[in-house]
Amino acid sequence: MPTRAALALVATVLLLAGSVARAGDGYAVDYIDNPLEIETGATRARIESSLFNAGREAGLSSETIMVLANEIFGWDIDFALDIRRGDEFGVIYQRKFQDGLYVSDGRVLAAEFVNRGRTYRAVWFESADGAVKGYFTPEGRGMRKAFLRAPLDFTRISSGFNPRRVHPISGRVRAHRGTDYVAPTGTPIWAAGAGKIQFAGRKGGYGNTVIIDHGRGITTLYAHMSRIGRDARIGRKVEQGKVIGYVGSTGASTGPHLHYEYRVNGQHKNPATVPVPSTELPAAYAAEFRASAEIALAQLRLTDRGAAAVASR
Repeated sequence: MPTRAALALVATVLLLAGSVARAGDGYAVDYIDNPLEIETGATRARIESSLFNAGREAGLSSETIMVLANEIFGWDIDFALDIRRGDEFGVIYQRKFQDGLYVSDGRVLAAEFVNRGRTYRAVWFESADGAVKGYFTPEGRGMRKAFLRAPLDFTRISSGFNPRRVHPISGRVRAHRGTDYVAPTGTPIWAAGAGKIQFAGRKGGYGNTVIIDHGRGITTLYAHMSRIGRDARIGRKVEQGKVIGYVGSTGASTGPHLHYEYRVNGQHKNPATVPVPSTELPAAYAAEFRASAEIALAQLRLTDRGAAAVASR
């Protein structure tokens, strides 16, 4: 007698493949070729309360909204602090259908975001040989930057970069040479950029601390961790976005938060405003990129005229 797991597997195969029949001691599957149909959709929306709400009202999936926030514009716009009522965005994106029924959103092909009057644009590009792919500005600069603006999901900034800050514990004027991000204890902390672990351990008032050397004289510091990530060991390489520790309140701290510093040749810089390097499109792909980008940008411009959809089966 077939087990419950075997029956569930057969039911899954039947759902995905079309039909299943007994064949000796096993089953024979008659596959039906029913490929997805891809349409190109376009939408433009104005933010009244949040990007998520505006995106959902415009018909975008949660996944597409997160691509806009995390993969495309997240290096230039702080979606927790920078968004204002009246900001707007336009998106050209794929929509997947099967038998005429919507299945899911696909790739974002082009996007525009207007934040506080400043316009950011991006297009997806994948070279014919597959060697280059990602989101780029119309000029060919990579949207993905060398450093994240904020190395964690936080609830608020309790203290910004301030050379004249009054210290909350000592009460004295003491320069605050970093940014304090408030978040619950245990919130993962990410490496702001790729580099090598220079320090990982207890460091005086910083508490549990990790320092990453990114080369070119740039280092970042992450302090007050509840615990250091298991892979954050001195001398190890780390990629951007990898977890290096967890929010805590160790050292001279008044509550759970991450104290984050960005230094260039030993000099502290404001991590919220310091220019960060971006990736550049290789010159050999410039012509191919321009041809692809022109089409996507032309579709994106249609959203400015109120176009609700652009379709091409």
